[in-house]
Amino acid sequence: MWSRRNRRKSAERARRRLPALNWPRILRTATSLAVIAAVVGLILSALNRPIESVSITGRFQRVSPLDVERAVKTGVHGAGLVNVSLAAVSAAVERLPWVDTASVERSWPRGLTVRIVEQVPAARWGSGGLVNARRELFTGDARHIPLELPRLSGPAGSEPAVAQRYLAMQGRLVEMGMRITALRLDERGSWQFDLDNGVTVRLGRKRVDERFETFIEVASKIVAQRASDIAYVDMRYTNGFSIGWRVGGASRAAHGEGSAHDA
Repeated sequence: MWSRRNRRKSAERARRRLPALNWPRILRTATSLAVIAAVVGLILSALNRPIESVSITGRFQRVSPLDVERAVKTGVHGAGLVNVSLAAVSAAVERLPWVDTASVERSWPRGLTVRIVEQVPAARWGSGGLVNARRELFTGDARHIPLELPRLSGPAGSEPAVAQRYLAMQGRLVEMGMRITALRLDERGSWQFDLDNGVTVRLGRKRVDERFETFIEVASKIVAQRASDIAYVDMRYTNGFSIGWRVGGASRAAHGEGSAHDA
């Protein structure tokens, strides 16, 4: 008896704790949500029309609009205007050689707008490559190469390091009234560069930054005064440098001491 009474009391307390459910209101709310979802689905289905036009904007010279349109079709994959992946379309366009960035937007009712930013080359790489200011090799087989750009070269995979050194050196040399026309890194890790006045500067493999600073502070002054007489400046000396003259063979400069100790 006592057990049954306790169970009844427990059940009564549980019923008092449970809120009363308004089932008619719940059903009306669920019906309303279903209707809204159906309406939204119909609207999206009506708007999800096939993409029929592509508008291309931006300032570019090397990018072909026809290539952009082909890349857009590759990124669309047959999707409609609503469910197309704008990120996929943008990625497909950015794979084109001269495209730096591409942003894509929907253009209602049946189009896409693609805004292109073209790559700006900072230097040539090897015979047909181009490097941008971010030290990236963005094409290895360019059909149109600006010949006024300096030429960089080095082992495969060294493009960022060579471009970084070029950009750092060029800024310093411009202050001295000189410009680099070529920068080379060989397989042994030895550096040398050519100036626009025809002088070659050999930095070697060791203490490259220190040797470049010595060239800026001391040797560049001699080069500025007698560039037409100088074939090369060799900075690979323990305590100085040597100068190779165009006429009369090689002659050691007054600042050159010791001997070259790395090639």
